[in-house]
Amino acid sequence: MKVLVVGGGGREHAIIKKIKQNAEVHKIYALPGNGGISEDAECVNIGAKDIDGIVRFAVENNVDYAIVAPDDPLVLGAVDALEAQGIACFGPRANAAIIEGSKAFAKQLMKKYAIPTAQYEIFNDVEAALEYVKTAPIPTVIKADGLALGKGVIIANTRDEAVAAVKSMMQDKAFGKSGDCIVIEEFLTGPEVSVLAFTDGKTVVPMVSSMDHKRALDGDKGLNTGGMGTVAPNPYYTAEIANECMQSIFMPTVQAMNAEGRTFKGCLYFGLMLTADGAKVIEYNCRFGDPETQVVLPLLKSDLLTVMKAVTDERLGEISVEFSDENACCVIMASKGYPSHYEKGFEISIPKELNDKVFVAGASRSEDKLYTNGGRVLGVTEIANTLSEAVAKAYADVEKIDFANAYWRKDIGKRALDAAEGK
Repeated sequence: MKVLVVGGGGREHAIIKKIKQNAEVHKIYALPGNGGISEDAECVNIGAKDIDGIVRFAVENNVDYAIVAPDDPLVLGAVDALEAQGIACFGPRANAAIIEGSKAFAKQLMKKYAIPTAQYEIFNDVEAALEYVKTAPIPTVIKADGLALGKGVIIANTRDEAVAAVKSMMQDKAFGKSGDCIVIEEFLTGPEVSVLAFTDGKTVVPMVSSMDHKRALDGDKGLNTGGMGTVAPNPYYTAEIANECMQSIFMPTVQAMNAEGRTFKGCLYFGLMLTADGAKVIEYNCRFGDPETQVVLPLLKSDLLTVMKAVTDERLGEISVEFSDENACCVIMASKGYPSHYEKGFEISIPKELNDKVFVAGASRSEDKLYTNGGRVLGVTEIANTLSEAVAKAYADVEKIDFANAYWRKDIGKRALDAAEGK
């Protein structure tokens, strides 16, 4: 069986390592992949947003199954285009991927179907938005409507910051056309939880919950990033809360999308805030989160490709999806200066015994050597019976990996460990 995976980050590396375990898979293509992924798949220099190129390659190489992992190609209709050529896919079609592609759409969907979320206003006009933030409660959250590499969200702690955020997005086009429309919403407080879920539009199977660490610096300080590390499961996400979320958020969201004629099939990511008033949706993603995937998939005991094909065929309710009850910790090793300016091109040294524990995100390969080629360079994931063991093992691995200008947070998992101990 030939499988094509669209994307080239740590998330895609985690997916590829998992589907390699299926005995039916004899060939995996990664478009475009990266230097680390090239150890596990054939990398093809076709960009994730080059839909025509992806489809042409899939047809010419008789691909049996395609997994579209990143948000951009999903929103651009990669699944629609591949399916039109008879290629089975994992991932939502464009009319369902809009749940991430437009934050305004997502907020209006939640309002229409009474799915708990923060109060909000939507603005297409900069002057109206600036007038609104003069009296909006502070802190407030300002979001670019469209895709912005996970960075189109600003928490404004002062009115001046709110004004600056609106101008940055709508006037200065900091996020391009994604900021033509913005959402300004209520600032919620409480523990954050990430829950990825398989769904075929009828059945919802949540994966193990996780806790992301978005800020660049220890103590959750510094700029927002694409994620500096994750742990799973999230200690704040109890069985009782999981049941509440299934009843009030997960199933209602899938049913709402069906009612709108936008059936969602793939991985639906729920970014949740556990507030004093119950769980509320902060955001939806139309795909596996990164780096959440790097702690969740290693805990999956079932065969990933089998689960994905069941989603495609709308048979998810007919199979069993099992996860380990162990704990996982992923520490991201980044280039110093990320997410702002950083240098690249430094050789990376990874001991062979860690190959199965490392998911490469930003690296190139030259003459069989790996070199840094991005802000987030790689993730190191360890699994253990307890979270404290998993954290300790992950950090021990990090110390064995070497490249110039390497940077990583030293407190991944601390918040989760404190929560588990009732601190």
